[in-house]
Amino acid sequence: MDIIHFVVKEIIYTTPLNTTRAFEIQNNLADRVIHHDMLPDVKYVAGVDMSIKRTSKTAIASAVLLNYPDLDIIDIQTTSGNLEFPYVPGLLSFRELPLTLAACEKLSITPDLVIVDGQGIAHPRRFGLASHLGVVMDIPTIGCAKSRLCGSHTEPENEPGDYSNLIDKVEIIGAVLRTKRGVKPVYVSIGHKISLNTATGWIINCCRGYRLPQPTRLAHLAAGGNLQIKSPSAK
Repeated sequence: MDIIHFVVKEIIYTTPLNTTRAFEIQNNLADRVIHHDMLPDVKYVAGVDMSIKRTSKTAIASAVLLNYPDLDIIDIQTTSGNLEFPYVPGLLSFRELPLTLAACEKLSITPDLVIVDGQGIAHPRRFGLASHLGVVMDIPTIGCAKSRLCGSHTEPENEPGDYSNLIDKVEIIGAVLRTKRGVKPVYVSIGHKISLNTATGWIINCCRGYRLPQPTRLAHLAAGGNLQIKSPSAK
């Protein structure tokens, strides 16, 4: 078979194992991304990340659930497996999404907001991993990437909260956000069901003195096997 099927929220999505069909799926699903705020009262925020073994086609995806505003760890889940889709810039969501979804669905509580170490609409077809995850799970998501995939920008000022617009042609696709003085900015973009201004505010609120927001910073540690202690699940 050349198609992988995965079902979330009773909606069937297909991940094709060829790039032409993948481009078509991204273009079609990008129309489903909601660019305005539809957040509930956020009590739980999750971060997701992935560690890939470069010598093989295997990876570990992690999902770390935190309460808000304290950002205490509530749950840590990981899923390991093979990467079925090849590495193609701009198509990484097809490579990473199945394992990321599996980790998210193991969480003891469904998060109200998910921060993704990757792009949202700051993507050539406006449908990076954060948007793909948000549309499939029908949940608000934010893309917070460490590097730029597309677009151009001026350098933001040096104080936490300073930002410049990330622009592709004439469209604002993200914010280049300084989260800590003297460190490189991060690239924030809409994932799903959130506005850019709100997404930027959430990233600042969740950084807590670090360059990266606490949810994805901890998810990175978990994916690398460096966050082993599991707190009791909140029920």
